Amino acid sequence: MSRYARAVRTACLALALLLPAALTTACGGGDDTRVTLRVLASPELADVAPLLDDLARDTGVRLDMSYEATADLAGQPTAAGTSSHSSHSSYDLAWPVSDRSFLLRLQASGKSAARPESTPIMRSPVVVGLTPSVAQRLRKGVPGGRLTWADIADAAARGVVRFGMADPRRSDTGRAALVGVATAAAGTGSALRAQDVSCDRLRGFRSGQTLTGASSRDLLAGYPAHQDRANALIAHESELLSLNATKKLREPLEIVRPDDGMVLSDFPLLLLHPAQREAYRKVVDWLLGADAQRRLMETTHRRPVDPDVTPAPALRASVGNALSFPDRLAVVEQLVDDYGDPTDPTADQVVFLLDFSTSMRGRRIAGLRAAFAGLSGADRSAGGKFTRFYRGERLTVVRFGGRVLQERTVTVRDDADLRALGRVVADGGFDDATAVWSALDRGYRIAADAVRAQPERPVAIVLMTDGESNSGLSYGEFLHRYEALGRTAQAVPTFTVPFGEADAGALERAAKATGGRMVDAGLSSLSEAFKEIRGCR
Repeated sequence: MSRYARAVRTACLALALLLPAALTTACGGGDDTRVTLRVLASPELADVAPLLDDLARDTGVRLDMSYEATADLAGQPTAAGTSSHSSHSSYDLAWPVSDRSFLLRLQASGKSAARPESTPIMRSPVVVGLTPSVAQRLRKGVPGGRLTWADIADAAARGVVRFGMADPRRSDTGRAALVGVATAAAGTGSALRAQDVSCDRLRGFRSGQTLTGASSRDLLAGYPAHQDRANALIAHESELLSLNATKKLREPLEIVRPDDGMVLSDFPLLLLHPAQREAYRKVVDWLLGADAQRRLMETTHRRPVDPDVTPAPALRASVGNALSFPDRLAVVEQLVDDYGDPTDPTADQVVFLLDFSTSMRGRRIAGLRAAFAGLSGADRSAGGKFTRFYRGERLTVVRFGGRVLQERTVTVRDDADLRALGRVVADGGFDDATAVWSALDRGYRIAADAVRAQPERPVAIVLMTDGESNSGLSYGEFLHRYEALGRTAQAVPTFTVPFGEADAGALERAAKATGGRMVDAGLSSLSEAFKEIRGCR
C-alpha cells in the first residue's frame, strides 16, 4: 500500500468513529473504483498487473488492460480524440513500450499537432543477453572486453552467436533492437537517415537469428524450452533480468550493454480519449509516485524515471550512449522491410567476376586481394565486422582474362571455406586479353542455374574490371544471350566496379540493363566499393 493510501485510510478510520454511516462508501467500504479506462498495452507490460489493484484502490481508476499493442499502435487513429469517444479509438489510453513509431505515423499523416498527451513511466535499454561461455569467448577477442553491436554482428556472421529477437515488423522491442544495430552499423553517431540504411550491413547479423516471436514476451516465454537453438537473446534489460530471476535457464544470461550505444525505451502512458484526462492524470500521478516507482522497479526490473528513487544494484550500470531513433517513418519502414521476415532464410549467393588480365598486376591485384581478405574477416573495423561474408552465404569466384581462368563456388560454413576461396584470388595467374562480356555471360549462366535450383535464394553478380573488353563476346551479343535467359536472368542484378582504364560507360549500361548499378572504385577504395554492393538487391 502506498503512503498516500495509508494516510487516507488512517484519516478515514479516525473519522469513522464520528460519522460511520456517512463515510462507509467514501472511505473505501468495498470496491470504491469509480472509473474504468480501457488500455491498449504492449504484451511486454503484462508484468505490471500486480500493481493494478492497488492503483484502482488508491485512485478510484481501474485499468482494463488489453495486451495487444503492436509497434506503431496499428489500428489506432492518427488524430487525438475529441469529446466524442465513439468517433475515435475504442481505447482510452495506450501503454506501449515506446510511442516512437506511433508518433512517426502521426507525422507522416500530417497530423503531428494532434499528438496525444504522453508521459514516460519507466525506462529500459535494449541489450544483449549471452550465455556465460559465449560472453567469455567474445570478450577475450576484444580490447578491454567491452563488446559492441559490431562484435555481436561479427560473431553472428561466423556462427558463434545464435540469437533470438522479437519480430521488428510487429514488436517495438524488436524494432528498437534493429534500429540500435543499424545505427551502430551506419557509424554516423546520429539518427539513421535513408542513405544510412544499407542493405549489405545487416545480413551477417541477421544470419545469426534462430528464434523469434510476435513480441519479446512470447520470445522469452518460449526460450527456456529452446536453449539449444540460441545462445543469446536481444531484448530489454528488464526482460532479461526478469528471465534470469525465474531460474528456468541452465545458467543466467550475462547482460551485455553494447559499447557503441543502446536504444532506450520509456514505456509511456498515452491519453487517447481527452475526455478522460482527469482520470489519466490520477493514474499518472500514482505511477510516478516514489512508492509506485520503487514497486515497478522491483516487480519489472525497469529503471525508475524518478531521480529520487535509488536504482537497484542490477540497474546501476550506465546506459552510456543512448542511440537516437530515426525521425522519418520511411526510414524505419525501409529498415524493417530490408530485414524482412526473421523466419525466412538469409543465405544469398553472390557471383564475383574478377578481371585477371595482365594490367591488373601490382597495386590493383593487391587491392583486390586485400578487399577479399577484409570481407573474409581480416577487416576488424566496425564496418568490416558488419559487412563480412557470413555463415550460409554462397559465394562464386570467376577469374577471367580472355577466357574463364578459374571458377570456384563455396557455401560458407566456417573460416576454412573462406580460406579456400581466398586462395583462388591470391594464387591465380594472369592473361593477356580481357573478355568482359564473355565473363558476364558466364556469370549469368551460373546465376540462372542457381535461381532455377533455389528460387527463394537471392542472387547477384559483381563484375570488376580495369580495362576495355578486347576479346570474346561483344556487348550486343551478351545482351542478346542475357535476354534469351528470360525471367531467371531478370531476377539477378549486376553491380559493376570499374577502375583504371575500364569503359565506365559500357559498364554503367550493363548495370542498368540488368537492374543493378555501377560503383566507381575511383571515388572510394576497392574494399569499400565491394562492401557497398555485396549482397544488395
